Amino acid sequence: MRDSPVQVARFIALRYVSVGKRSQLVSFMSAISIFGLAFSIAILIMVLSVMNGFDREMRENILGIIPHITLSSAENLNSSEWQRIAEITNEHSMVVSSSPVIEAMGVLANSVSSKGVLVNGIDAELEPTVSAIDRFIVEGSLEALKDIRWGLVLGQTLADRLQVAVGDRVDLYSPTVSINPITPLAVFRSFEVVAVFKVGAQELDNDFVMINLAAARALFKLRAPYNSLRLRTTDVLQADQIRADLRQALPAEIDTASWTSQFGAIYSNIQFSRTIIGFMLWLLIGVAAFNLVVSLIMIVRDKRGDIAILRTLGASPQMIHRIFMWQGGLIGLIGIIIGVVLGIIGSLQVSNLAALIEDRFSIQLLNAEVYPIDFLPSQLSVVDIILVIGGVLVMSLLATIYPARRAAAVQPAAALRAE
Repeated sequence: MRDSPVQVARFIALRYVSVGKRSQLVSFMSAISIFGLAFSIAILIMVLSVMNGFDREMRENILGIIPHITLSSAENLNSSEWQRIAEITNEHSMVVSSSPVIEAMGVLANSVSSKGVLVNGIDAELEPTVSAIDRFIVEGSLEALKDIRWGLVLGQTLADRLQVAVGDRVDLYSPTVSINPITPLAVFRSFEVVAVFKVGAQELDNDFVMINLAAARALFKLRAPYNSLRLRTTDVLQADQIRADLRQALPAEIDTASWTSQFGAIYSNIQFSRTIIGFMLWLLIGVAAFNLVVSLIMIVRDKRGDIAILRTLGASPQMIHRIFMWQGGLIGLIGIIIGVVLGIIGSLQVSNLAALIEDRFSIQLLNAEVYPIDFLPSQLSVVDIILVIGGVLVMSLLATIYPARRAAAVQPAAALRAE
């Protein structure tokens, strides 16, 4: 049985791509095109995975700890008024849970150092419903706040600065002062460290502490049961819209704020950086595709004699066109396979590689004072891989059209005279 034109074209194209003694230039140009595409694809997949990792860390970790929406009031609302506010918020279909909190500024100090901090007086039983802080406790337990009235939870960076661990004591100062006939005195209490957490974000690990609700009310001398209500929503990216809805339903004395006021700019920058970097890397793949065009044109010039012989043996221009379309497609496919494999391996190991570089050269790639996290995250996405494969394959086929047409237009007589 005779082979079909498609099988013949595929066989010849495969011979042109493979290494052979009589086609060293062709094989070299094919290898250059393959590894140019592979390198570009691997870099693109790795960078997209890192950006996905940043997005995941923001969504699940940082935005899992800070409240999606905070309701507060400067007035001393009583328990029934706060209860009514909680009922209004819980009526919204996208509000999952709420928890009371006392938010205030304070100063944490001991004999080693001192630091201004944001103090959250929390209900230890309700806190897990609005926060994922339990997942980041590296020492001690958040539940200890239920049993130890003057207990305190702080971040790892702050604990290192004060040189304290679970069981040690620190002083927490209130911004209010106690007036006596002789001199004003600072209001403070000694707290026992009951837990240490590490999120990886400077704003949390170095500037944030938690105590229980009763201790916060006593330290800051509040008459109200609490001064804020923390909300968790079904979709953190819809927090601003939910806040606007609640703003219309809540009393005028209630102030509303979402997580975007603190981390919105950082999250937007991550999304913008993903778009810009992705676009630039796609341009890099475009350059590799252009290199494929040049390589195929050179291959066509090198194979003019072969094309002329095939034409004299009865090959049609369509078959010649098909041969070089197959060759361009095979080069693109091989480059995609190598690039995807390298990209997957790199994406799975980039976090470990960054940690190794930091440890080996004693440097910090991501400064927690600048970035929301202090390590390089990575999350491989199947959707990204599929889009990269499809996009590069299309670009490879498009890059093959012009060289294939030039090959099909070769005139046998002129080509043989040139030989």
